[in-house]
Amino acid sequence: MFELLTEKLTGIFKGLKGRGRLSESNIQEALKQIRLALLEADVNYKVVKNLLEEIRKRALGQEVLESLSPGQQVIKIVNEELTKLMGEEKRDLNLGGKKPLSIMLVGLQGSGKTTTAGKLANYLREKGYHPYLVPVDVQRPAAIEQLWKIAEEINIPVHPSDNADRAEDICLKALHKASRIGSDILIIDTAGRLHIDEGLMEELLRIKGVIYPDETLLVADAMTGQDAVNLAQKFDGDLDITGVILSKMEGDARGGAALSIMAVTNKPIKFIGVGEKLDALEPFYPDRMSSRILGMGDILSLIDKAQAKFDQKEAVELASKINKAEFDLDDFRKQLTYIHKMGSLEQILGMIPGIGQMMKLGRLKADKRELVRFEAIINSMTPGERRDYRIISGTRRKRIATGSGTRVEDVNRLLKNFVQMRNMLKKFRRGNLRDLSSLGSFS
Repeated sequence: MFELLTEKLTGIFKGLKGRGRLSESNIQEALKQIRLALLEADVNYKVVKNLLEEIRKRALGQEVLESLSPGQQVIKIVNEELTKLMGEEKRDLNLGGKKPLSIMLVGLQGSGKTTTAGKLANYLREKGYHPYLVPVDVQRPAAIEQLWKIAEEINIPVHPSDNADRAEDICLKALHKASRIGSDILIIDTAGRLHIDEGLMEELLRIKGVIYPDETLLVADAMTGQDAVNLAQKFDGDLDITGVILSKMEGDARGGAALSIMAVTNKPIKFIGVGEKLDALEPFYPDRMSSRILGMGDILSLIDKAQAKFDQKEAVELASKINKAEFDLDDFRKQLTYIHKMGSLEQILGMIPGIGQMMKLGRLKADKRELVRFEAIINSMTPGERRDYRIISGTRRKRIATGSGTRVEDVNRLLKNFVQMRNMLKKFRRGNLRDLSSLGSFS
């Protein structure tokens, strides 16, 4: 996600950091380039104008012009302003009401609404809730069938919808049944349309009028850019939505919707869909998303993924190793066995500071077959070699290649990538982690 924008901003900031001092003209030129990058990313032009004005005010102040590291200060300002733009802090679901609660998902056909209903049910179950899926698109039996298949895959109960009932009647019956079977959250997959029409809105308003949902969430396709923002405005105007779930974020190379929705609608993005699997739903953290956009990775989300798949001890050890850039080849080998549990390899590597840019430049490839070779190579090393890669001479490399059934070139590539990763993390830790306090504590 944000691949194109990240690439452009990284280039702009590289030029700023290369200067010992910045003049007003240097900053103005950088802001002009940032403006173009944001517009090309399909960010709402009014949002861009207001954002750049805030950045300009701060960038031309004393904290930058009189700083010993002015380029870094500009990046810090952009990071903070992007975070504010997207809502400043994570917005949780409103789940404090009387049980059973209800979450109403709305949106157009093709937005991923039904799949998102399954993802959200899976997410809430992991948080200790007992969700109940409610399909109410009686005009499209295929949508109901899809939700049943998803529910079967994740073993979550589904309310049997009667085509003879109106959508609001189905929801009322589901509300009563949820209480009887011990479910505490209804997730209502409402009807969609190819475009917004009066009939759709009337039906959604009738549902709201009988169940009074605790959350009304719009599911919007991130890849549609400003169309998603316009859709959010329309749904909010008619339904007073409480938030947005941006689906298909893993395919959004520009990022215009994520950067515009909060500023335009004043309604927060609460979740993002980051893949096709039913565990590929993440809470939306504005500060972490800003970090990703600026090419600084997202260590906190990586740690969250680790905590979800490993025990607490594993997660703490991983966080400590990455934070201190002290992990060795033995640690790397241990983590290889867990990576498959955490989702797409490309997404995982992209969360590590600097690694996403290395992948973009072709210095590191997200290839699972490569990881299998890497693990075989590391297994052929002695404990001493895994602790200190620097002792691995040419003779040792030949022995390791023979023992792992690979070539010396494969061993060299593993060591080269490993050293690049260590150096990048070490550089990031000494620089950005100290200066960019908004990234949070990793302890």
